[in-house]
Parts: sequence; structure tokens; C-alpha cells
Amino acid sequence: MYYKDAIMDELRQIELDVVEGEKRLAELKAYLIELKRLNEDTTKVQAELEVARKNQLDREQSRQRLLSLLHP
Repeated sequence: MYYKDAIMDELRQIELDVVEGEKRLAELKAYLIELKRLNEDTTKVQAELEVARKNQLDREQSRQRLLSLLHP
């Protein structure tokens, strides 16, 4: 039973991280759109957005892995 509790604890944390990641992605996308509208340099924000997307993908994969452990 402890094994399942540990997975659930980790899953709860990754769910929070996924939500925060989605929020961060939305903020970066909005900022990028604003910079483009103002004809500002978007290089730094585009790079940050790519890193955020990769991190989000990693979080989502971790979530899927944990779910598969709970429901084999």
C-alpha cells in the first residue's frame, strides 16, 4: 500500500507542476505575441518558450508514467 501512496503523492505534485507549466506556457505565448506586435526582438522569448515546451512535455510524460504504474 505504501508503494501506491508514494505514487499518488508524486502524481499530485506532478499534476500541480503540469498546471503551473501550462500557465507559464500561456504567459510566454502572450508575451511573444505582444513582442511581435511591437516589432521587438523575440529571440530570447522564443528560446525560453522552447525550453518551457520541452519541460512541459517531460512533466506530461512523467504524469503518464505514474498513471501507468497505478493502472497497469
